[in-house]
Amino acid sequence: MKRGKNYKASIETYDKSEAMDVEAAIAQVKKNAKAKFDETIEVHIRTGCDGRHAEQQIRGAVVLPHGTGKSVRVLVFAKGPKADEATEAGADFVGADELIPKIQNEGWLDFDVVVATPDMMGVVGRLGRVLGPKGLMPNPKAGTVTMDVTKAVNDIKAGKIEYRLDKSNIIHVPIGKASFSEDKLNDNFQTLMDAINKAKPASLKGQYLKSITLAPTMGPGVKVSTVKVQ
Repeated sequence: MKRGKNYKASIETYDKSEAMDVEAAIAQVKKNAKAKFDETIEVHIRTGCDGRHAEQQIRGAVVLPHGTGKSVRVLVFAKGPKADEATEAGADFVGADELIPKIQNEGWLDFDVVVATPDMMGVVGRLGRVLGPKGLMPNPKAGTVTMDVTKAVNDIKAGKIEYRLDKSNIIHVPIGKASFSEDKLNDNFQTLMDAINKAKPASLKGQYLKSITLAPTMGPGVKVSTVKVQ
């Protein structure tokens, strides 16, 4: 892959193979974010889990204390009073069966998170092939299948993020923007890692957190020592 001048310049300022403590890694990753836009800082966590086994699947959600710096568009599938409640809570879109053809046939996907009341999951299930591959399917573990739509919408708007293993058993999640202070990024990182550590499967043998990397959208990644975060 061809790398730009900023990327190459950043790599020359530190040892990319060295795992740093969290504070140093955050300071370095902020320096690596040299794009003309406010880059997202992401955490990539390689685990020792085997997601092919249900008991080693990791999926959940956590509210970051300082949010992600991104405004999130929330779609809620609900009817009657629960639909009114979702609207009052600040959901961007609220609907039911009438949204199915719009998403299925027209390819409408102008939302970032989908919430559904349990009684609507039969309807939402028809969108599995569209929403599933994009990670948008509501899930009870992530708190997006719930009767408490007010709390769900409020949490998401406040900075709730979902984490899950990908096919390579890696978790990828944003923890803020390059414009965030080091303290805010550190708070968000520690909150995320607390949740990830609590989600460790009881059946897992061997090392849980194999590597942690912080990376801006366009710049090189920085390895974080796993010793102090487990």
